[in-house]
Amino acid sequence: MKLADPVVHDLLARLRRIEGQARGVQRMIEDGRDCTEIVRQVSAMRAALAKVAMGIVSENLEECLRRGLTPEEEPELRRAKQAFLDFV
Repeated sequence: MKLADPVVHDLLARLRRIEGQARGVQRMIEDGRDCTEIVRQVSAMRAALAKVAMGIVSENLEECLRRGLTPEEEPELRRAKQAFLDFV
């Protein structure tokens, strides 16, 4: 599956933020920061990774469905995709 350039740009930006968060968590551990703060950051990273995964899944879903859609049905696909993303 080839992702569209705007999607690739968004996913890479998200992954770079996650990478920065991971470095921040490493520093927090090295500095002996409070466990609650560290776990909060790890939880945020996990949620961000889930959004990356769901972005990839939703784009793949759209591509698969689009193959059999007429142009008139595409707005409905976009609504379904957004509902899926809002749910997860």
